[in-house]
Amino acid sequence: MYGVGYVERMLRRAGIGYVVCVKGNHRFGSWATNPLIAGEAKDIAADLSAQDWRRLSAGHGIKGERLYDWAYLSLADLDAEEFDCPTAGPWTRGLLIRRNTADGDLACFTTWCPKGTTMQELVNVEGARWRVEECFETAKNEFGLDHNETRSWYGWHRHTSLVMPAYAVMASVRYQANSLKPKKTQHRTRQSLSAGPYRKSGVSS
Repeated sequence: MYGVGYVERMLRRAGIGYVVCVKGNHRFGSWATNPLIAGEAKDIAADLSAQDWRRLSAGHGIKGERLYDWAYLSLADLDAEEFDCPTAGPWTRGLLIRRNTADGDLACFTTWCPKGTTMQELVNVEGARWRVEECFETAKNEFGLDHNETRSWYGWHRHTSLVMPAYAVMASVRYQANSLKPKKTQHRTRQSLSAGPYRKSGVSS
């Protein structure tokens, strides 16, 4: 989703950290940093040096690790009480930038997290988006998540509220079935097989 001031304010007041995608022309500004950071996200990214980038994995995908070049800029440390946040202590507002290793394409994210959160943690949060998208894609293909003709929010919500729990139950059943080890069968010896059922039970022919 693209970051908007209203969404960010609501998340901060709820004490929820976030990594939210923004457009390249989204403006950022820092407080009490040296040097000061100000300008559009894409221009800030263009001014970064090679040492500012780190190659990190955003999670495991179908083709292996999702490796990108990442840069993170801390813009300000703010007291959570200023936002009526239930979690006390300093939180950091920042700019996270992802660069495609193949074509250099950029994606920018505004972040809000407890002070001391590592860049890898923020990358992991951003990478969780793919797992969410994969879940929705599976729910569409296997459970008909998008097979509805509702014309109101209530109808859509009821349909989704039925499909997603069904998907969750089936995912749990599959996980448990795959994790169970097959029971070992006892091999009967050649002597016991030749003896036959009557001899084994003590009944003579």
